[in-house]
Amino acid sequence: MEDILTEIPPPSRFFLEDLNNFCPPSPPLPSPFLLFSTSNREKFSRPSLLIIAMSSPSLQIFHHVSSKTLVGTVILPEIPFSGNSVEPSLKDKSCNIYALNEDDNLIMIVSVQYPVTAERSHAVAKLLIGEQVIPEKVLILDSIRSSNFRGRLSPDEAFAFKLESSAERKAKADGHQDSPLVKCADYLPSGSVVDGLAAALLSRCQLKKIRGTLCVSWPEVGVSVISLVKSLLLKDVLSHVKHIDMKKLEEGFLKLGRSKDYLLEFELYT
Repeated sequence: MEDILTEIPPPSRFFLEDLNNFCPPSPPLPSPFLLFSTSNREKFSRPSLLIIAMSSPSLQIFHHVSSKTLVGTVILPEIPFSGNSVEPSLKDKSCNIYALNEDDNLIMIVSVQYPVTAERSHAVAKLLIGEQVIPEKVLILDSIRSSNFRGRLSPDEAFAFKLESSAERKAKADGHQDSPLVKCADYLPSGSVVDGLAAALLSRCQLKKIRGTLCVSWPEVGVSVISLVKSLLLKDVLSHVKHIDMKKLEEGFLKLGRSKDYLLEFELYT
């Protein structure tokens, strides 16, 4: 006679892995795509520099650069357009692409203003680097969370750190005049972590042997970090942009800072 107290029970039908066997798989999400607003897309397929802005400071800085021209957008099908304004706004959930001409060099700026999940990061990175756009150099601007940093970060002091692809380091070793792209920033300390879309973009640069630099700033929001990122860009990257009105930047930050929802949304992808 079986001992009901010590006998191993049969597998439960309520185990999560068993329940999943009876659920139809979720339909795959459509691939992201790049939509240019001009028929001459070849003109924008090989920029000398591609800047991908994801951090709050970098988005606000490029929003106030008046010399840029809107040339396209990246569509992520799961991100709704409802609530977006007609004119580009920092409150929109969008990913616009702008062109910035510097003499004969074409600089393209991608303003990523919606959350990109880890599962979608590689698809977006592939779209922006090496597939439809093949840049000579790439600069990625993101923020770092204190939980990803090995050490302590003071909320009252602004910092910027960088990581580089092998091609960028080789260009520096070969004595290229424009290398490193970001000169006034220390390397990210060993043990610190960068994840999400920023990591996928730098990995894409490494895979395609493109000169890539990832620059992360701290804190995620604030006037001090806006000033720091602006200084790095104007000194090392966009020397031809003569003036960006810091007063307008501060006013824009304070206006957005009054909206608690904006800051909560931004924590999802910075």
